[in-house]
Amino acid sequence: MNRIKAALKKYWGYDEFLPLQEQAIGSVIAGRDSVVVMPTGGGKSICFQAPAVTLPGLAIVISPLISLMKDQVDALTECGVPAARLDSTRSAGEQNAVKALIRKRELKLLYISPERIVSPGFFESLDKPAISLIAVDEAHCVSMWGHDFRPEYRQLGFLKQTFPQVAIHAYTATATERVRKDIATQLRLDNPEVLVGSFDRPNLVYKVERRRDGLNQVCAVLDRHQNETGIIYCIRRADVDEMCAALAARGYNVAPYHAGMEDEDRKRSQEAFIREKVATIVATIAFGMGIDKSNVRYVIHTGMPKSLEHYQQQSGRAGRDGLEAECSLFYSGADYGVWKYILRDSEPEAGKIALAKLNDIYHYCAGVTCRHRAILNYFGQDLDKDDCGACDVCLGDLDCVENPLEIGQKVISCILRLGERFGADHTTLVLSGSRDERILKKGHDALSTYGLLSDFKRRVVRDWVEQLVAQGYVRKAGEFNVLNVTGKGRRLLEGTETPRLLKPAEKKRRRISRAARDSWEGVDENLFEALRSLRRQIADRKHVPAFHVFSDATLRDMARLKPATPEGFLEVRGVGEMKCEQYSTAFLAAIRQHRDGEQPGPAPLPQTD
Repeated sequence: MNRIKAALKKYWGYDEFLPLQEQAIGSVIAGRDSVVVMPTGGGKSICFQAPAVTLPGLAIVISPLISLMKDQVDALTECGVPAARLDSTRSAGEQNAVKALIRKRELKLLYISPERIVSPGFFESLDKPAISLIAVDEAHCVSMWGHDFRPEYRQLGFLKQTFPQVAIHAYTATATERVRKDIATQLRLDNPEVLVGSFDRPNLVYKVERRRDGLNQVCAVLDRHQNETGIIYCIRRADVDEMCAALAARGYNVAPYHAGMEDEDRKRSQEAFIREKVATIVATIAFGMGIDKSNVRYVIHTGMPKSLEHYQQQSGRAGRDGLEAECSLFYSGADYGVWKYILRDSEPEAGKIALAKLNDIYHYCAGVTCRHRAILNYFGQDLDKDDCGACDVCLGDLDCVENPLEIGQKVISCILRLGERFGADHTTLVLSGSRDERILKKGHDALSTYGLLSDFKRRVVRDWVEQLVAQGYVRKAGEFNVLNVTGKGRRLLEGTETPRLLKPAEKKRRRISRAARDSWEGVDENLFEALRSLRRQIADRKHVPAFHVFSDATLRDMARLKPATPEGFLEVRGVGEMKCEQYSTAFLAAIRQHRDGEQPGPAPLPQTD
């Protein structure tokens, strides 16, 4: 463990482990199979990368996407760790060069896809190397209960039979208890140690709003994050194209990404985003799994994701450096119908699972409890404080109505008067006192509940109906989402249950999240911007992503400590020996120029390439 701690400092520039890392590394050292669940940004990769550097032999890392493998290998190489990948994009010459390094025992980590590792004769082609450990990354892909099930991952159970003496370690950021058990079963793990970290990401500020004017709602988030990078997720390809064009027309620096684009165009968008040539990528959920960009400051969902697992993973692409980031979700009841339509051709069992997950994410969107608590509860955990200080509910962006019982009773009564035969839109029209032809033709203007909520805007009434659905007082049934009153709803009518119903919050001074206050404490913001500019220059010259040079968290610590010597530079969190050797001259010069009030000169080239 002491050697691993020394490696952690030497290559990654960290003095201490993050929560659960030491226990997970302990399983690797002990040679015991493990299933490790840690949140995005929690440092899963270090759990197998750090011991791989110190253990004799070669670590095999199975990863689902070429872009993910490339990103991790590039980051390791930048830190000075001997790592490589074998995938279909590599030429025969490049693959032979990697195999030569393996034969000479000069490689410590090899990244490969599940498809390649199960191909006949793969290990023989490597001359049967001595294997130190096998890591299965994104292990939720093993389980059909996971949100990104991949059949190829099911075949990985052969590894335990082929290498019974080698420990296998499964890592994922998103897995319920059911998924964790399925991972262990499918990989045939031997009495694995199961380590589950907190699913909470306290640096993420969750905000959920009903979608009313999608474009302007998105623009409001972008305007709060000028000169910062982010991701906008849309449900459909057409939505991506429409949103991207509208934002570009307003002068925002954006690029599209979806499976309908030509491969070269899609690759160009991804590279532009990683290299910070564009600030914002507008994408379907096809984007992001292979992106380890640490300085994403906002993630926007223009529609409801299809599960809380997907939402946790996609929103988790923000703030991987531990700094504050905003996650805004704009949803509509129509999103539920869109996903049901998309999922219509699923296998019966898979479709049943998907529909249950869809209900869970819808209840999250329309709910009025702390967002961090709701996500934790879904994964079987709880928040250890009353106020998360990092969501729209706890920051006071939302207000509750003073008489929710009375309003709820009026809605329930109207549903019953309509014979539980109509959907939310029709019910809203009746409650609002609409003179719509459909209402008059059916004689629903004569109902005792007609116009009971006519003092409120129609969209507010519609929201209340959805909130009652989300809280279990009403359910949507059948193909046309007809509203039915549940047992809980009948208790509301009797006055023994009281809902929580929201009203639009009054315009108030926006509170700053706890994570934002802490991360900027003691930081010279002008110096941070100067260092960020220098980082971009160096990254452009080296043709690497800026966050591979240094993360935002490292730059803020640099702007806080303001080191003056290489020894002091090594004290900055995230600066290891290799990066100190490469970059200390340039960054120390920038810090000195800022201190002396000089204009920064051109960034010198790194000392080593």
